[in-house]
Amino acid sequence: MFRTTFSAAAIAVSTTALSAFPAAAESFSWAGTTDPQTMDPHAVNAAPVLSFLNNIYEGLVRRGPDMGVEPSLATSWEALPDGAGWRFTLREGVTFHDGAAFNADDVIFSYERAASEASDVRSWFAPVTEVVRVDDFTVDFLTAAPNPLFPGSIANFMILDSDWAAGNGAELPARDAENFATRNANGTGPFSLAGRDPGIETRLVPNEGWWDMAEHNLTEAVFTPIGNPATGLAALLSGEIDFISPIPLQDVEQVESRDGFKVLSGLETRVIMLGFGHDHETLKYSEETTDANPFLDARVRLAVAQAIDVATIDRVIMRDAAEPASQLLPEGLSGWSAAHAERPTFDAEAAKTLLAEAGYPDGFSFGLMCPNDRYINDEAVCRAVASMLARVGIEANVNAMPVRGYWDELRSDNFDMYLLGWSPGTFDAEHPIRFLAHTPNERLGTWNFGGFSSARIDELLEPIQQEIDEAARQAMIDEVAGILQEEVAYVPLYTEPLIWAMKESVEVVQRPDNFFMLRWVTVN
Repeated sequence: MFRTTFSAAAIAVSTTALSAFPAAAESFSWAGTTDPQTMDPHAVNAAPVLSFLNNIYEGLVRRGPDMGVEPSLATSWEALPDGAGWRFTLREGVTFHDGAAFNADDVIFSYERAASEASDVRSWFAPVTEVVRVDDFTVDFLTAAPNPLFPGSIANFMILDSDWAAGNGAELPARDAENFATRNANGTGPFSLAGRDPGIETRLVPNEGWWDMAEHNLTEAVFTPIGNPATGLAALLSGEIDFISPIPLQDVEQVESRDGFKVLSGLETRVIMLGFGHDHETLKYSEETTDANPFLDARVRLAVAQAIDVATIDRVIMRDAAEPASQLLPEGLSGWSAAHAERPTFDAEAAKTLLAEAGYPDGFSFGLMCPNDRYINDEAVCRAVASMLARVGIEANVNAMPVRGYWDELRSDNFDMYLLGWSPGTFDAEHPIRFLAHTPNERLGTWNFGGFSSARIDELLEPIQQEIDEAARQAMIDEVAGILQEEVAYVPLYTEPLIWAMKESVEVVQRPDNFFMLRWVTVN
C-alpha cells in the first residue's frame, strides 16, 4: 500500500551493473565535490555522509536498485499485534570487519546511540518508545502508535558493534567534535575502511567475509574530494579517476563527445528550496531594516516566490536539466499532492504590489546564506535569485561558503534566508513534513532551521504516519501541502538533476537519491 512510485524521469538504472558474472577484479577511483565529514553513521544526517557510509555499515533493511526495501541485517520483519510496533528477525552468522559477531545487543546499542541527544539522526526514532531484546537474533521496535512506514524509514539506520564503540570511547556520536568513530569504522558492509585522510583521500577494500554475494569486481575503491569542477573534469578526462559526480552541466556534451567516456543523467529526488527565518524577530543582515523581519509577513514571502523566474534558472543555469517544483518533494513520489501541483506564477509586478501592501514599497536588504559546493551550481543559483529579487526592490547580500561550515551557520540562526536541498529518505511526503515542516523540538523538525510552526501540521503528522487507508492519508497530506503553500513556508524551486560522468568501462547503478553504492560497480 505504501509502495513508492516514481516518474519515468526519476530513475536511471544501469542494469549491466547487476551482472552475475563480474569482470576481472579492478581498482576503482572516484571523486565528488563533498568529502564525507565523518565516518560516524549517527553523527551527521546528510546525504554525502549516509551515502558513503552505506558502503561500510549496514542497517536492518536496505534499498535495492529499484529503491524497494529489502532484507539486510534483518532477514524478515512483521508488524506486532494491535499496531504495537515491528519485530525484526536478525541474520545469523554475520561478523563485523574486525571479526566480532553481530547480534541483538548491537542493534539495541545502535538504537540507543542513534536516538540519543548527541545524535543527528534521532528524529528517525521519534515514533519509537522502546526497543526490546527478545533473544540473540530477535528485536522488537515498539512504537507509540501503529506505524506502517517504519521499516522503510530506517533504511539508513546503520549498526555499530557495541563492544568496539565502548572499547574506543565512541559510545555516543560526536557531531560537533571528534571521537574514535569520526575517523575509524567497523561495520558489516561490503567494504571496510582501509585508510582515511579527511579532505584528501579515503580508501576502502572489499570485505572478504561479507554475508552477501559480491556483485562488484573491485579490489579497492579510493575516494578523492575535488571541490573545483574544472579540476575534477580534468582528472576524469586524463584518466586519473574513473568516475565523478557531479560534473558541470555545460560540460556534459564535451564528455559525451570524447571516446572512452560517458554520462549517466536523470533527476534526483531532491528539491532545492529557499527557507526563511520564521522565528527571527528582526533581520540579521539588513543595512537599513534593523527593527523588523519583513519575512514574517506571508505576503513578502509570496513576493519572493513570484519574483523568481524558475524557468530561466532552469534554462540558463541548469541547462534544462532540472524540473520546477511546487512542493517539498518531487512529483512521482508517494504522497505528492496533485491538488497543489502549481507553483506561484512568476510575476514581478505582482511581487512589487505585495511588497507595497506589506509596507515595503521600496523593498529592503537582507542576508542570503548559500553553500558553494553542496548542490549543482548552488552559488550561481543564489546569485541568480539575488538578481531577480533586486528587480522588485529586495536586495540580497549573498554569503556563499563551503558546506562543511554551512550547517553550523544555519543551526546558529546566522541567516535571513537560506538555500536548502532535501531528498526524502523514505520516498514519501511524511519525511519532509517530519523534518522540515513540524515545529522544531528534540526529535522533530530537526532540519527546520527557520523555525516554521503550524499547530495543524504538527497535529496531522502522527495520523499521517499511522493511516493505512490511502485516500484518507492523501487527504491529510494534501491539507499539509495546502498549508505550506498558503503560508509560503518555503519557496520550492526545482528538482535537482543527477549528472554522473565516468569512463566507458565503468558500469554503475544510479539511484534517484544520489547514493553511490560500490557493491554495484564493475570495471570492465
